[in-house]
Amino acid sequence: MTEETRPRKKQPRRSRPITPARLVAFEVLMAVDEDDAYANLALPAKIKEFGLTSNDAGLATELTYGTLRMQGFYDTVIANASARDIETIDLVVLNILRLGVHQLLNMRVATHAAVDESVNLAEHMASLGAVGFVNAVLRRTSRHDLEDWQDFVTRDISNAEERLSVLYSHPVWIVRSLKQSLEAEGRGEELEALLAADNVNPRVTLVELPGFVDTNDEVEGEPTPYSPVGMSLNTGGDPTRFARVREGVVRVQDEGSQLAALTLSRGVDSSEHEQWLDMCAGPGGKAALLAAEAEESGAIFIANEVIPARAELVRHALDVLPGVEVITGDGREIGETMPNTFDRILLDAPCTGLGALRRRPEARWRKSPKDVGDLTGLQAELLRSAILALKPGGTLAYVTCSPHLAETRGVVEGALRKYPTVTELDARQAISGVTMSALDLAGDSKSVQLWPHRHGTDAMFIALLTKSE
Repeated sequence: MTEETRPRKKQPRRSRPITPARLVAFEVLMAVDEDDAYANLALPAKIKEFGLTSNDAGLATELTYGTLRMQGFYDTVIANASARDIETIDLVVLNILRLGVHQLLNMRVATHAAVDESVNLAEHMASLGAVGFVNAVLRRTSRHDLEDWQDFVTRDISNAEERLSVLYSHPVWIVRSLKQSLEAEGRGEELEALLAADNVNPRVTLVELPGFVDTNDEVEGEPTPYSPVGMSLNTGGDPTRFARVREGVVRVQDEGSQLAALTLSRGVDSSEHEQWLDMCAGPGGKAALLAAEAEESGAIFIANEVIPARAELVRHALDVLPGVEVITGDGREIGETMPNTFDRILLDAPCTGLGALRRRPEARWRKSPKDVGDLTGLQAELLRSAILALKPGGTLAYVTCSPHLAETRGVVEGALRKYPTVTELDARQAISGVTMSALDLAGDSKSVQLWPHRHGTDAMFIALLTKSE
């Protein structure tokens, strides 16, 4: 074992403190690796804990998310620059190097600043021998720009998908699954654009809960291109600076999630006194929008969540709609206990989340092909329960934040084969009656697949089903 790869050993603090943004980013990266933390939850908490200014919060966000997104590529660069296997480098040192490489190759940070700040971080957080190691690796890295490194690390890779995997920092199995999904639409040539879109910070979009927001409210944004209740922030910063966001009547929500809920609530004609169910409601974003829509149309809305802690999150999300019932139970059992009960059901099924890699960059390194197999079984069970709970003539929206064919068309087509009384409605026609402008949808299925590179949304899948008896 070499000095720089020995277990973490903090040194006495030096006279020069670590810049707050870099310290926050480093601590979040360590929490993601050591505690399986979610960056989208850990980062805001750390920013608040350290009391970062707006500029420092922006820097910490770019350092954290940029490093996590490109981690696979950076590890390849580090392995080459250090002539070491990544597995032999202590995690503390490795995360310091990842942050440094991100600054050198993908940020407008001067070389001397990127190296010096990383060395300073190593002086505070790592073993004595790691300081020289970090300095040497980053100086070797800085001798070449991003394009040079891209050419160098892929020069011996002949397989196209493996090459894209390295360049765009996606596990190769994800690259292949995304390619298959695009090819099913006849758009396989869009693969590289999709991978690139996964590595770009998404715009901050908000949803205005119907019935609660006036057009003259103070949130500074512009209408989203598709959702009639969405807006994009004109400026960055914390959305909670707006009173209406703090009140909970305006929320941060991806436009794709808004469209999934609205396709169910507005894409199909409604009647009085309907009963609506959100079967897997946690953490409550779509539930809040659907509950507001239900109140506007006079429907009764129930939200279900199997995990008690997440059910509490749903209750909190629905604070502005105190009359909504939130129940805690296994969605797979609702069909048996509440058969033929609901006019509309949203089944936002647990999935791999491959459609939200822009927002949850660490997810790409945590998922495996085995997860797909495990989840499709659960998705099929939940869909069966939802079909049983649906009233004849009602509408069921099957939604995933994954474009993986096994989780989308595979699950839907399996249900259509198994249940002869179930038919698929035209979700494309339904969503066309909701959106503010036409969506560019490809392929010949009735379902809707949204894409980051094509629509600027998460890759949401939406299918509508009904049953005759």
